[in-house]
Amino acid sequence: MPRRQKYKKWGSQCLLILIPLLIVITLMLQRYNNSLNAYNNLDLSSEFLNIFRESSDMQMKQSDGPCKVKLSCPEDQFSFFIQSGAANVVPPKVCLQNELVLGSALNNAGFGINIVLINGKTAEVTKTNHFDMYSGEVKPLIEFLQSIEDGSVVLMVSYDEPSSKLTEEARKLISELGSSVVHSLSFRDNWVFVGGKGAVMKSNFEKHIKNDHNNNKYENWPELIDLQGCIPKYLE
Repeated sequence: MPRRQKYKKWGSQCLLILIPLLIVITLMLQRYNNSLNAYNNLDLSSEFLNIFRESSDMQMKQSDGPCKVKLSCPEDQFSFFIQSGAANVVPPKVCLQNELVLGSALNNAGFGINIVLINGKTAEVTKTNHFDMYSGEVKPLIEFLQSIEDGSVVLMVSYDEPSSKLTEEARKLISELGSSVVHSLSFRDNWVFVGGKGAVMKSNFEKHIKNDHNNNKYENWPELIDLQGCIPKYLE
């Protein structure tokens, strides 16, 4: 076979191999670009990605369950651990006696103000609820606060936005439980609070971080906050 014909045949065979290969590579690149575009369309900022990363790291460290802090209290007291939500991404949690009583794992946490009521004598949970203070109504929260019985311990944690719908009446009812912050609670502040109805609480636990764009950790939200301690049982 003449050399020119031999090279021509060899070139044709190479084209038969290269063309399908190029088609496969092109399809793979298109699929990769589509994946990138879909990811970009999520419009998640680096701050939110950090929230997810921190949340994942936190869960990995919690080999003994979602209540990472294990507290021991005297027999006449009971332990609690509460944590506010992070931005509008990671829900809050409330632990009582080292057991989760409110959180995403129990599907009972939500935007706004999350509340857990506890029997001050037995440390048993009597009610949990959450009230959307941005797109919800304040009346259900007021009715809930008015229904709290004497001798109850009240734990409150914020998630996303806790204040827009708060009226002066609602703030007054919360302040009567022992809060010194609720009257200054503002848009997207982070807040955790433990108080009580009646003589159950001689003192209260409370933390508050203002929404400040210059200091926020998660763009338009401040960093999450937590609080832990021992609550004396109610003795008549």
